Amino acid sequence: MMRKIFFQNLVMGLLLAGLLVSVTPARAFGASIKDEFTIAWKQFHALTKNSEKSKYRSEWDNVAKKFRNVFKRSPRGEYAPKSLYYLGRSYEELGYHSGLESDLRKAVDYYGRMVANFPSHAWTDDSLFRRAEIRLRKLNEKDLAYSDYLTIVHRYSKSDMYSRARSRLDSMDRNGLSKKQQDNAEQAKPSGTIVPASAPAVEESSSKRAKLMAVRYTSSDSYTRVVLDLDGEVRFRYQLLNPNQSVNRPHRLYIDLENTILGNDVNKATDVADGILKDIRSAQRDPRTTRVVLDFNSMQDYKIFPLENPFRLVVDVQAPEEGAAEQPKTSTPAAKQKRTAKTSTKYTPPANSKAMAGDLLEQLGLTFKTIMIDPGHGGKDPGASGHGLREKDINLRFTKILAAKLKKAGFNILYTRSTDVFIPLEERTAMANIKKADMFISIHCNAHRNSDINGLETYTLNLARNRNAVRVAARENAISAKRISDLQVILTDLMLNSKMKESKDLAKNIHKKALANVRLKFPIKDQGVREAPFYVLMGAKMPSVLVELGYVTNKTESSRLKSEKYLGYIADGIVKGILEYKKQIERYASI
Repeated sequence: MMRKIFFQNLVMGLLLAGLLVSVTPARAFGASIKDEFTIAWKQFHALTKNSEKSKYRSEWDNVAKKFRNVFKRSPRGEYAPKSLYYLGRSYEELGYHSGLESDLRKAVDYYGRMVANFPSHAWTDDSLFRRAEIRLRKLNEKDLAYSDYLTIVHRYSKSDMYSRARSRLDSMDRNGLSKKQQDNAEQAKPSGTIVPASAPAVEESSSKRAKLMAVRYTSSDSYTRVVLDLDGEVRFRYQLLNPNQSVNRPHRLYIDLENTILGNDVNKATDVADGILKDIRSAQRDPRTTRVVLDFNSMQDYKIFPLENPFRLVVDVQAPEEGAAEQPKTSTPAAKQKRTAKTSTKYTPPANSKAMAGDLLEQLGLTFKTIMIDPGHGGKDPGASGHGLREKDINLRFTKILAAKLKKAGFNILYTRSTDVFIPLEERTAMANIKKADMFISIHCNAHRNSDINGLETYTLNLARNRNAVRVAARENAISAKRISDLQVILTDLMLNSKMKESKDLAKNIHKKALANVRLKFPIKDQGVREAPFYVLMGAKMPSVLVELGYVTNKTESSRLKSEKYLGYIADGIVKGILEYKKQIERYASI
């Protein structure tokens, strides 16, 4: 009997040991990430309360390293967004202690990566608010701060940061920012509710109905752009329905076009074979309403905005990044605490304070290898003209010169067009998004009624700041300058997740180097780095700039624009600017 009990116990012991061996590694791995985050979290909060240790860069670097390791181990895991948030917190605290702008910009960058990669997380509104506060109070970037506050009000209206963001917006509006921006901020867009869009108003009593002429789309596994072509302006409403497996419903977005009839050439049902877009259906919902229904296999974010001349609606949909789960809004853990009071202690960082970031650059989307060049205009659209030149021809010629030099520098080059063909403005950035380009450069030439005006200028997407920027945007968009004010309101929403800061940095580098290079041989006027609401840059998911090479209406400059040597000097300068921007990113990520 004792022998039997002994063997039973032995067998049970062996079975239990085997079970532990098979289970422990999986549990241990999951627990180790949690434990590693918890250790870093405790160390961070202990450091904020220790006035002596918090003076030293090495202490903050050590904390940041721990959060970075958690993120690198599982860039899409439960603790990835929290680690990015606390990386931002770590560099924010360090920046307040060191007084160095580079530390604060590092914090801004990590908060931005958290927002971009985890837009539905419970801490996203906190990341936005903290980034905005740094931009407003420390970096003097009021427009970027305004955009962050507006994002909270517009998208996170039920978050704990809403009232504080609303208060900041009210204060900034009272101090001179556009009232139209404030009005636009009132329009929230919660999922599952019907939302009126900011389309140009059309009199509801009008007897003439618009017609939906066509539905165009471009789709990939991560991005889709759908364009609804109409023969006139319309009011529209839209609603997003979340997936429901019980009724076999995927992500569904429907758009109702008021006072609109369905054109005869529009397919009533289109199955899409690839990409995140599943199918498109169009129907006459009632005698005065046309409905377009878009089904998607996956979705993380979407935007709808109207463009003019001709009138069309653009629908941009972004899928979750590869390996990312679509994250529901969860309750905020207790670990989310108020930032400690900043101090003014300054010190010189030690020589060995920099640490290599390794593959973190790529995980955070900070590397770039592929550049899409967009020769403006083309085909039936000649662009500006003067002194026997057509803008579309110069743009294409210069693009080929620039592409050859960029290829020689080691970049992969894509084109929106390589021949004299017409491509709608909204399809150009869609191409860059579909191909997952890391940079978008649109090439143009300028024109002015005053033939004495000349010089080089570089633009990024933003609200137009002066009359000349409005004029250039109106010409490139093929709309009247009077409609730019309406476009600025639309743009306020589009800017929320655009690469504004990166685009500005890229534009400054390109412009500075291009000017310097051309001036080695030719005198050239600096027209500056400017901002304006260009259709061709709207919706770009990468740093994007528009370069105006010169004025075809100026006799001297038009003569130079015919010269391959002159164009080569500009191209060499742009390449130098891009390489300098690349170095800045790499240096920045290794701090």
